[in-house]
Amino acid sequence: MTRLTALPTLSSGAASADRSGAELPPRLRPHARLGVLDVTKYFGTTSGGIKTYLLEKARFVAVRPELRQIMVVPGPADRVDTRNGSRIYALRGPRIPANPPYRFLLATRSFRRIVEHERPDVIEVGSPFLVPWLSRLANRRHEAPMVWYYHTNVPRLVGPEFGLARTRGLATAALERYVRFLGRRFPVVICASDYAAAELHGCGVERVVRVPLGVDTITFHPRRREWASETRAVHGLPDGPLAIYAGRFAAEKRLDVVLDAWAEVERRSRMRLALVGAGPDEARLRAHPYAARVTWLPYQRERDRLADLLAAADVAVAPGPSETFGLAVLESLASGTPVLSVDAGGAGELAFRSRAGERYRDGDVGHLAQAAVWLARQNLPFLGERARRYAEAEHSWDAVFAALFEVYRGVTSGSWPEPR
Repeated sequence: MTRLTALPTLSSGAASADRSGAELPPRLRPHARLGVLDVTKYFGTTSGGIKTYLLEKARFVAVRPELRQIMVVPGPADRVDTRNGSRIYALRGPRIPANPPYRFLLATRSFRRIVEHERPDVIEVGSPFLVPWLSRLANRRHEAPMVWYYHTNVPRLVGPEFGLARTRGLATAALERYVRFLGRRFPVVICASDYAAAELHGCGVERVVRVPLGVDTITFHPRRREWASETRAVHGLPDGPLAIYAGRFAAEKRLDVVLDAWAEVERRSRMRLALVGAGPDEARLRAHPYAARVTWLPYQRERDRLADLLAAADVAVAPGPSETFGLAVLESLASGTPVLSVDAGGAGELAFRSRAGERYRDGDVGHLAQAAVWLARQNLPFLGERARRYAEAEHSWDAVFAALFEVYRGVTSGSWPEPR
């Protein structure tokens, strides 16, 4: 059962983002033995992996009365959403200009008051910029131990659009120094893949713990293939071989490489392409010469509809080389859909571990086309069965969160894991 209340408006104008005097609901599950406060700016209406991770954590906590979870995220308006053992505080913040789904978290006094009211045992920071420093400020009096979940590959945010190679190199080096500076201020930095752990170690962060993410194996299931024809008809997807990408349309996803290659892929394999999502790069991608042959679908807020789409495709495309994990890849594998992945990042790692797809060299249009055509000619149902077995065996959410809460317990007791 959900109780939803709006925080009272105490002032107007620019200061109205601060609700530091508003009445807060009673402390959540005061007798729980372990409470975590999750804070991130990546919780927009069309955001993906981080939001999914936090909501799955809420489901895990809901049936365990000894646990509780508080989330602090930015939103269009102040509100509190309480359900079972979890509570979301949305604090009004302005949109981030270059990232429309996301907002700034700026209500510093409200954040501090929430921390001191809810008194979490540990705070998990899920954003690399601004949020860690606001969290330290909010936690100054409560002094709960804090951990950083490395969801964003910070140095790899520097892409080709930064111009000259020298400029990109300087920017990347500066971001690596920032990661080292920030990471050393947490007792533990958590990441979801060996790739992300190696990136952190390369930046000079030593105390790293790997906790891979999970997948909802009930929602994302091969049984949805039984009504794949109906799914395709509803969404206007073409008949015949079909590859699908589901995620953000952003420069770091390297969808331009996919579009550059796909005319050749279609010519040699008849495989068409569907792109599902939204993001700042959409207008540029729609202007691509191949875009007219693509089926464009909006971001799917309903997880069941997304699961239907992934199961209705023959191949899932994972082109982002800087993914710290690749949750959309794992959802495709759980759906019994083989993956065409770039050979870098967490997405490439999942494709390699599952042995349920093919990889191509990052940025190599010709190799992408070759890999896609090769994959289209394989026994895709067999690879789909292998994909499903891997997802079930290695990535249940219950196992993920059991391991994660053990990390929290170690941090709160002072027995922090040794660097590895």
